[in-house]
Amino acid sequence: MKNKFLSNIFLTFVWVALTGDFSFENYVFGFFLSFHILWLITMGRNRSKYFIIVPKLILLLVFFLYELVKANLEVAYEVITPKLNMTPGIIMVPLDVQSNMGITLLANMISLTPGTLSIDVSNDRKVLFVHAMYIKDRDQFIYSIKNGFERRILEITK
Repeated sequence: MKNKFLSNIFLTFVWVALTGDFSFENYVFGFFLSFHILWLITMGRNRSKYFIIVPKLILLLVFFLYELVKANLEVAYEVITPKLNMTPGIIMVPLDVQSNMGITLLANMISLTPGTLSIDVSNDRKVLFVHAMYIKDRDQFIYSIKNGFERRILEITK
């Protein structure tokens, strides 16, 4: 998998050098083009985990950006309205993710989303304590984390 990633990066830089356009968009386009070239080259042979993880990682990034924008709008609305609509609380979110990398990624994504903050992980690493500004329904909040960030992280870290 490491070799495929390095090949993808190398081909991306080759693309950028050949086109002479050093813009961010050209790097992204070159990365996707290189990814598809590598996928076509190895299509008939053994399937590499790289070609499964990269699309899921991109989907996780898109989902995170969507949640980030949504949370920013909620917090901005809270700031500009005179009435407080906050229902803050600390929720214990049971964890299915077990790896240190997965727990760290989940906690960081939660903390980077405005209105939520990861506080602690239990000693047995089965529960994540999360402070949130808006908790109308405890079960719905837990479901949104488990079915949102955690499910996508589990798909990548398996």
